[in-house]
Amino acid sequence: MSAAVIVFPGSNCDRDCKVAVERSTGEQVQMVWHAETELPKGLDLIVLPGGFSYGDYLRCGAMAAQAPIMQAVKKAADDGVTVVGICNGFQVLCEAGMLPGALMRNSSLKYICKPISITVANGQTRFTSGYQGQREIIMTQGNADGNYFADAETLKRIEGEGQVVFRYVDNPNGSVGDIAGLQNERGNVLGMMPHPDRAFEAELGSADGATLFQSIYAAA
Repeated sequence: MSAAVIVFPGSNCDRDCKVAVERSTGEQVQMVWHAETELPKGLDLIVLPGGFSYGDYLRCGAMAAQAPIMQAVKKAADDGVTVVGICNGFQVLCEAGMLPGALMRNSSLKYICKPISITVANGQTRFTSGYQGQREIIMTQGNADGNYFADAETLKRIEGEGQVVFRYVDNPNGSVGDIAGLQNERGNVLGMMPHPDRAFEAELGSADGATLFQSIYAAA
């Protein structure tokens, strides 16, 4: 599997994602700076990491969504390449129009950082096939703007089409429908708030994140 992590000014989980994918799959990961206009050839996976791209100026992910490299990311997604946006990366995907809805300030108005239980809402995706019926998994949450929102019509559509991939067991931020992660209609773009890159080895408290990357590897 050929993979790349996009690096924006303010990304702080870019190397976490690189290490997580490499240790989970045994494959090397390339780092791509936001100002580039082309991606490496033959990619199977593109990761938009967590952090505070452009200092979360204006809105979280709003400026990163306009970065030069995002045109190449959109084209790759249109061509069927797997794209995963984690935390800030989820916000970027929504701001770029690659996923429906938006991420707002947590309902508590507080930054939340802790291990969190989520359920696999759809186990028949390229991101979750490796869980093999495992219902509840643990990853780490770390955000202030993780409150997912979509209007009633959009929510009805994504629920009806099985686009919700993960849900919170105990909703920490007020996300509508307890949504922790969702995919696009085609099923090759995933945005999620919990961090699989902080839960890929037992020493980190959970290895459940590794299964997500291994699922993508198996589908590549």
